Amino acid sequence: MAVFAALRRSPGAVVRNPVLLVPILAVVLIQLPTVLLQSVNPILASVASLVVSLLFVAVVPFLQAGLVAMADEALDGPTSLATFVDSGKQHYVPVLVAYLAILAVNAGIGMIGVVLALVGGAAILGAGATGSSLPVAAAVVVLVGLVLLGYLAVIFLVQFYGQAIVLEDLGAVDGLKRSVAVVRGNLAGSLGYAVVAGVLGGIVGAGIGVGSALSSAGRAPSGAGAAPPAAGMLPELSLPVVVAIGVGAVTLLTLVSGVLTVFSVAFYREITA
Repeated sequence: MAVFAALRRSPGAVVRNPVLLVPILAVVLIQLPTVLLQSVNPILASVASLVVSLLFVAVVPFLQAGLVAMADEALDGPTSLATFVDSGKQHYVPVLVAYLAILAVNAGIGMIGVVLALVGGAAILGAGATGSSLPVAAAVVVLVGLVLLGYLAVIFLVQFYGQAIVLEDLGAVDGLKRSVAVVRGNLAGSLGYAVVAGVLGGIVGAGIGVGSALSSAGRAPSGAGAAPPAAGMLPELSLPVVVAIGVGAVTLLTLVSGVLTVFSVAFYREITA
């Protein structure tokens, strides 16, 4: 099966080419200050997160194009940062256009979902006075569910646009069309790939969430007049432990992201060979 064949090849490619992790590590480290700010100043952290998100709209296409090319080389032999830079420059515009198009479509779907939820909520409140709120609520749930399915369908169909643009040297529109065609022609395999990638990403997310919770565990106000720690609160961790947790989280995120990048390229090559 293409999913398992691609998954078997991915870790070895990363081990042979640790340089592939350098761009990923750089991105993770750029985001790290916003994460650390959450426990210090949530408002400032939100502002910083917004700025970083806007910056990433411009940076992600370059990163994606460069990493896909590096992963493609890593599956067959050595790769280098020169490949990352060259591919980022060559494919930046089509990947950016496709990326923005997907963001626009998803934003539109999201707005429709919000409007439906608001209108549906008002309708439920209005129907509550007449005792017929249950059918209205069911209709709202169905409509919002359909919108959610539409969002997931878009993500599922265009998930390989970056691979198509970089590996087959396509433009933005052709890359999106190619991804849709490849997924439609390999529905079972593409679904299996999405599930495996989602599980791996979920494990990393859960691990980082636990690490973040541990690093802030037991951090209660100190000093005169401070309230005593709540019952069951974990003791405050020492700085070395917090640093160790942070390093572990960064390492885990970087390694798994590298494997997932190679996995996506290996799977795409399997189903388009």
